[in-house]
Amino acid sequence: MKEHKIDFAKRPSKSDEWYTPIEAVTPILKYIDKGLKVWCPFDTEDSLFYKELKRRGYNVIISHIEDGKDFFEYEPDEWDIIVSNPPYSIRNKILEKIFSFNKPFALLMNTNGLFDSKIRWELFNKNDFTLFYLKGRVNYMQEYGKQGKSSPPFQSAYICSKLFKEKIVFQD
Repeated sequence: MKEHKIDFAKRPSKSDEWYTPIEAVTPILKYIDKGLKVWCPFDTEDSLFYKELKRRGYNVIISHIEDGKDFFEYEPDEWDIIVSNPPYSIRNKILEKIFSFNKPFALLMNTNGLFDSKIRWELFNKNDFTLFYLKGRVNYMQEYGKQGKSSPPFQSAYICSKLFKEKIVFQD
């Protein structure tokens, strides 16, 4: 088996390793056609995105930097839509790359300062996107199965492209 060396200069901050609870995964799934091949580019087999998509019968591809599949260097041969919770510390780079694919996506992200960056402002100004807001705050996990003691001090929403006609969608 070939050993893959991780370039830790490119790796997101360890503080970016927060996991999405099932309550934040399931609301977006009813908008994703089961015939689509879903790529989860920031996920392992432990990911609840992966587990729930597979459980519901979706064709899912996962990749993660720690498995030698860096989002900025790896792309599956075939995929139709991206669904994931990416590392927030490099969201400018992620959004630049993801919009460049010109394919549908749904990324669960922190909305604090979403439009503060000149890069993000330009990306959102030039591209079709929707903010898919979940009711309340997402209580992310530092370890699977172990909810945080309190909700984070920020609101999260899915940043989506090519999924909705509306610019903002509110989901209970």
